[in-house]
Amino acid sequence: MFKHTNTVQNFIRVFTFLLTLALLGGFTLLPLSILMVDSPTFTVIFYVVMALDLWLASVVSKMFFILPEWERLVLLRLGKFEGVRGPGLFIIPPFIYSVANIVDIRIITHQVEATATLTKDNVPTKVTAAIEFEVENPQKAVVSVKNYLSSVTWLSTEALKNTIGGLDLRELLSNRDQIADELKKQIDEAAANYGVNVRAVRITDIDTPPSLIEELAVIARARRAAQAKQIQAEAEVQVAHKMAEASKILSEQPGGFKLREIQNLAVMSKEESSMIIIYPIDSDQGQNIANASVSVANQMQKRKPKVDSK
Repeated sequence: MFKHTNTVQNFIRVFTFLLTLALLGGFTLLPLSILMVDSPTFTVIFYVVMALDLWLASVVSKMFFILPEWERLVLLRLGKFEGVRGPGLFIIPPFIYSVANIVDIRIITHQVEATATLTKDNVPTKVTAAIEFEVENPQKAVVSVKNYLSSVTWLSTEALKNTIGGLDLRELLSNRDQIADELKKQIDEAAANYGVNVRAVRITDIDTPPSLIEELAVIARARRAAQAKQIQAEAEVQVAHKMAEASKILSEQPGGFKLREIQNLAVMSKEESSMIIIYPIDSDQGQNIANASVSVANQMQKRKPKVDSK
């Protein structure tokens, strides 16, 4: 049986109960008290009629139903499905019709866990997921299954365990969104038999051993270092190709290398505390200038005071 509390519905039922009891009492108890007041069986008949009036008033009052926008009532007629009622005010006749259940069709978010589940590479893992679903067919949710919430929870847990068992831990950690989409399709296909529509599945937590996380971090760092070296090597290859193209172009132009030397000297001259000596390298005069520069540098080096290390 369902449990339903509705202030307006309760008020209407109480009012109907009192009104029906007053009318029945006016038509049964009042004439009975006038006609049989001196009869020795008056007391017994009075209580029997009063009990009957109370029962009839209770039955009439329970015919009224008021459901909010987010609830649906599944109605049976002589045990067979009759239809779905709601929302709003409606009257269900007694004895022939009966209420199977009242279903909440709002979106429900439920958490499921797959504890101590082995991945494809034999790593014990605990995965927690949030399932967001709603009842789209109240008839199936009531008639086809005894408890649709328990059934959806069981389906979600089994699907989560099967998915974990078919994946490596690395895939499980790096492809959460893709795994959640696959879980949604799998659960939604099975839950449709219960009149339930699975809107979304989100993997909220993956609990793995700390030692394994450290090993994965080491592997990730090594992979990133290898990728960095590969990118650097590819960049050097590209630079070498460009330099070869530039050398070819300069060699084809008269005075190309000489112009490049002048450009390099201009760049070097912009540095602080730098001195550039330019001399012709292919003549005796250039050789004398170079030898003199080296001797001057050696003399300046010898004149530097020695620092006593004591």
